[in-house]
Parts: sequence; structure tokens; C-alpha cells
Amino acid sequence: MPTKTGNTYYDILTNAINDIAENGYDSPERVAYWVQQLKKAAERTMASDAQMQAMLREALAQIYRRMVERGEIAKFHAGVGRFTIEKLRPQLRAELDRRIVASAELIKLNRSAAIEKTMQRFTGWATSVPKGGSEAVNKRDEKQEIRKPTAQLKFQERRVLIDQGHKLVANINEIIATDGGAIAVIWHSHWRQANYDYREDHKERDGHTFMIRNNWAQKEGLVRVGPDGYYDEITSVGEEPFCRCYATYIYALRDLPRNLLTKKGEAALDAARAKVRELMNG
Repeated sequence: MPTKTGNTYYDILTNAINDIAENGYDSPERVAYWVQQLKKAAERTMASDAQMQAMLREALAQIYRRMVERGEIAKFHAGVGRFTIEKLRPQLRAELDRRIVASAELIKLNRSAAIEKTMQRFTGWATSVPKGGSEAVNKRDEKQEIRKPTAQLKFQERRVLIDQGHKLVANINEIIATDGGAIAVIWHSHWRQANYDYREDHKERDGHTFMIRNNWAQKEGLVRVGPDGYYDEITSVGEEPFCRCYATYIYALRDLPRNLLTKKGEAALDAARAKVRELMNG
């Protein structure tokens, strides 16, 4: 097969399109040759597995350090002591490692799919050009169309990283909430943010309070499930792809909507408040 100077992915795609435009589909071998060259060139443009792992680890570790080591995670858990979070460090670190692996696998799959789709586009186009070539081929347009899946990879990889960062924070929050004895969850959506592509059902959940099933207060008969139901009856924050919603957690009876308290719960809360007033009045 003819070769020309330049071995970048763009150079080889240019050479492939020029060659097919000039000769057309005259043999499967010609197309197979360029498919092989294009695939190798596309793979050379991508970071190695080791480089990708290092990039992912650093990006997600920054989120972990900010949320856990610098304590920003506490804003989602009013009333939970620093000791509780420190005690959970091994579990939280394990979640960080799990997110790194998940991100790497998703990026690998996206890369394989993008290369495969590019090869399919090139093959589909190349086999449609008549033997002997064609002057009607718009080489620039064909080049842009064929390389579109790989050209979009960097954007897709950034989206994966951002999404996995949200999932990391959401899962760290759930670990803390489970161990800390959270009673309920308040859902927060970014639907008011300009140009945010929110899910309609997530917008409807904004500001609503969902009971955590079998929490300590429920076991003691202090709370009842409200009209919003249980948290495990809906998808959790960050669970669905590219969901940026977040949750804040309720640990104390005084922070719950009054309609979620049973009569026993109301009595317990009133008694606690009376005791606080008594102590303050000394």
C-alpha cells in the first residue's frame, strides 16, 4: 500500500482518505491496511494505562482530600462529630480506590468503543467509493465525520471523571450517614442553575425529606415515614449517570419536619427542649 510522510493519527487519516478517494474500493486488503494503520495511530494518541491510572488517582484524591482530610464533608452531616469521620477513614479510602478502578474501566470501554466506531465509519465510507476512485469525495467533511468519535474522547473522559467525582462524594456521604445513624435525607437539585440539564423527577425531589428505613428513631417508635417515602425507594443522589444532585442528612429529631414525628417522638422532643430550657435557666 502507498505511504506518505507523517505518522500522526491526523496524518494517517488524511493519507487513508486520499488513497481511497484516488483508488476507490478495489480490494478488501486496501481497506484492511488503512484500518490497521488508523487503529495503531489512534491508540498511540492515548495515554497508557499507567498514565491514566495516575491521572485518575490524582484527580479523585484531590476531591477526597478536600472532602475528608480538610473536613468539607461535615457540611452534609450536621451533628456528626469529627471522631466518627476519622473512625471511618479506612472505609472512605476504600471507596476512593473503588472509584479510581471504576473510572479507569469506564474510560477504557469508552476508548475501545470510540476506536471501533471510527473504524466502522472509515470502513463504511471506504467500501462505498467506487473502484477507480471518485473526484466527488469531500475529503475534509469525510475526515471530520470519520474522526468524530475519537475527537470527542477527551470531552467524554472529562465527563466520566466529573461524574465519578460526584459518585465518590455521594458514596462517602452514605458511608458516614449509615455509621452515624442518620434518620432522613434531604434531596438537593441544581435545577435552578442556568443551562443545567436536570432530570425532571430530580427537580421534583428538591427540598423533599426521605426517611432512611429502619433508622434508630424509627425502631424506637419516634418517627413515621412521610409522604415522600423511604430513600431506598428512589435512585440515590449521584447514582444515575451525570447526576449532580446531593443530599444533606438529618440525625436529630429537632431537625425533622414535624409531620414525621409520632406522638411519642413529639413528646420526646418536647421533653428534651424542656430540659435544655431548665439547664439554661439554671
